[in-house]
Amino acid sequence: MRCAVLALSLAPAALAQRAAGPGRPTDFLDPAFHQSRRELLRQALPAGSVAVLFANPVRNRANDVNYIFHQHPDLYYLTGYDEPDAVLVLFKEPQTVGGQAGVTEALFVQPRDPKAEQWTGRRLGTEGTRQQLKLQYVADNKDFAGAGIRWADFKSIHFLDPPTDIRDDSRNPADLFDLVATFRRQAAVPADYDARRNELYTTVQRYGVVNAAGIKSYVEGLAKNQPALATDAYLQGYLRATTDTERQQAMAARPVSRFETGSLNDALDELRAVKTPEELKLLRQAVRISAVGQQEVMKALKPDMGEMEVQGLHEYVYKKYGAEFEGYPSIVGAGGNGCILHYETNDKPRIGNDLILMDCGAEYHGYTADVTRTAPPSGKFSPAQRQIYELVLAAQDAGILACKAGNEFQAPNKAAQKVVADGLMKLGIIQTPEEMRKYFPHGTSHYLGLDVHDRGTYKPLQAGNVITVEPGIYIPEGSPCDKKWWNIGVRIEDDILITAGAPENLSREAPRTVAEVEAMMAKPSSLDNFKLPVLK
Repeated sequence: MRCAVLALSLAPAALAQRAAGPGRPTDFLDPAFHQSRRELLRQALPAGSVAVLFANPVRNRANDVNYIFHQHPDLYYLTGYDEPDAVLVLFKEPQTVGGQAGVTEALFVQPRDPKAEQWTGRRLGTEGTRQQLKLQYVADNKDFAGAGIRWADFKSIHFLDPPTDIRDDSRNPADLFDLVATFRRQAAVPADYDARRNELYTTVQRYGVVNAAGIKSYVEGLAKNQPALATDAYLQGYLRATTDTERQQAMAARPVSRFETGSLNDALDELRAVKTPEELKLLRQAVRISAVGQQEVMKALKPDMGEMEVQGLHEYVYKKYGAEFEGYPSIVGAGGNGCILHYETNDKPRIGNDLILMDCGAEYHGYTADVTRTAPPSGKFSPAQRQIYELVLAAQDAGILACKAGNEFQAPNKAAQKVVADGLMKLGIIQTPEEMRKYFPHGTSHYLGLDVHDRGTYKPLQAGNVITVEPGIYIPEGSPCDKKWWNIGVRIEDDILITAGAPENLSREAPRTVAEVEAMMAKPSSLDNFKLPVLK
């Protein structure tokens, strides 16, 4: 186990300068990476088709204050463009756009605006986007409506359904609201088009035979809460089928539509599930920063600290190493709060001697880590805390061992669940294996990348996948077991790279074993003498 004194590379091998101003970092993904992603997605499109992807909306926090803009991960993945009010169009066959022939990719972006930039920051504009991101065709977003795209000529139009919380800025004639409206009008998207139903159709077609039982249960569950699905002729025809032949016949009766969302999602799942070497450089940096954050917090942790203070220490380390954001709201829960899976309030003023669960991840240039450690603020685990912690650690060891290329995606989860069930029974906390789900109610693994719960296929594991392995045991007060276990919540989470051989634990620098955690906590912290004035 390496400790924080090891040099942490503040800048991975230079990839590309991309900035709307001087002094920005130089290790963004190279435009060639994004170009390769666009071309692979374009190749996956059927003949005579077009794909359309929009930027994320600007979201309001309160009054005239907005949240910090976060680009739609798919648009960022395909372009590197990190500003709002944009739309990307990919054509299977070359088209004429804005009078330019032979166009296979077109990005419409917000223009330069000196007055706006004085308030909210520099923009790339069309020329900056063209020069830095190297797309074939770049135009002002106000030109989207008059670009002359012949939507009626395409056999199929593939798009990701835009979110419903897009605000209309009446002062901007080409904001995201207008871009989406222009697309829907010009492409003649039916007003009652249901993207979620379309995606469900695609899921049925993809897995309706190979996983018939699972798909049947999934569709039936959705139909219970969505009356429109309960009367959908296509889905009900599939549910009535009892043999593979009947299922194939029912699946072949899918309603014909030019508009498609499911297959574009599938194509992006395939692409983003396998990380390229360029992506891994950034992801490794995010994970290492997060692991060092866990080290430094362990050294500084004291019973008289508050949850919010602990959160701030993690996030300070992230900023120190150049991570722009957290990949998700930090989860810092002491005692009973650690038994709440997605606890985000983090406002307990004194953590005391209860275990503190810290699920935190830095986001570096769009790529996020997801690392969880659980530590005793006193510096030493109590006997009961230690027993639960070591059980979770054994479950995680079993899960990581199952992270091998070719294994089913659920292999780590199944391995960890068995260890937890057996261990809880030996401790007398449960009587049957089925009761395990009361104290370990989630799975161990999800993909990791541009999203903390990243896109992926959930097919058998393959080299280049990065997944989490995060077993946990949570025993809230009032549980039907010995009171000595109450308010113990333990989760240990690492970020695992699937390789052709043994799995690689990218977050291994964060202490995992009882001995490693206690040894790290015994080390002096640079914050030991950091005192702030008392506010009265």
